[in-house]
Amino acid sequence: MEGIANAGVGIMIVRDGKFLLGKRHDDPEKADSALHGEGTWSMPGGKIDLGMSHVETAVKELEEETGLKVEPEDLEIFDVSSNIFGEAHFITIGFLCRKFLGEPEVMEPDEILEWRWFPVDKPPKPMFFPSEKMLKAYLNKA
Repeated sequence: MEGIANAGVGIMIVRDGKFLLGKRHDDPEKADSALHGEGTWSMPGGKIDLGMSHVETAVKELEEETGLKVEPEDLEIFDVSSNIFGEAHFITIGFLCRKFLGEPEVMEPDEILEWRWFPVDKPPKPMFFPSEKMLKAYLNKA
């Protein structure tokens, strides 16, 4: 089977019992993911580029997407999942982050329309399925 295989990161930012999600653009071209997810709520994250570590990617993606700054030692791996959609297959490394600097801002308005905090026990619908898997893993370990 031909397709896309890659690895990526997702970052679950938690503060005061809430977690951060971004609303992906409804246009599939702008939502920009081989796993699709247009119109869904998603945690910050992205693909691991050749030559970058998973931790470097998480730090970079978080700042690029939200403007939040985090130190590598403040990221904790809490989930690894396999995510398949059609011919795209991603291994997603889920990071938990409770310590960061700044307030979330829309840094890539063509892709993410807004960032919003949600109670961990009341997530919005629809959620991007890799982010939904990460939330379930977090709740199962809490």
